[in-house]
Amino acid sequence: MNNKQKINRVKRVRAKIKGSKTKPRLSIFRSNKFIYVQAIDDENQKTIVGASEKELKETTGAKKSDKAFELGKLLAKKVLSKKITQGIFDRGSYRYHGRVQKIAEGLREGGLKF
Repeated sequence: MNNKQKINRVKRVRAKIKGSKTKPRLSIFRSNKFIYVQAIDDENQKTIVGASEKELKETTGAKKSDKAFELGKLLAKKVLSKKITQGIFDRGSYRYHGRVQKIAEGLREGGLKF
């Protein structure tokens, strides 16, 4: 996959998604080391809350998928503390597969609807 394909995939996904204050966009970024998740209000161009694997304790699981699941639950807890119950899942250029899917499952188990 080259960079142009990745950019086109992001544009295609984001064209259909628009976050608001009451229903933010739940965006994912995967680096080589960590995963970062944010709840973004696109109308005001502000990040409401964010979470990363750095915030998790080392004992949350040995597998990356277990850490991704816990990260989803952590973000759900932070978003619910802001009295937001719904969101729009933004997978970016990543397939809904593996760690991205586990984050979504963690968000759902944490109480968010999308």
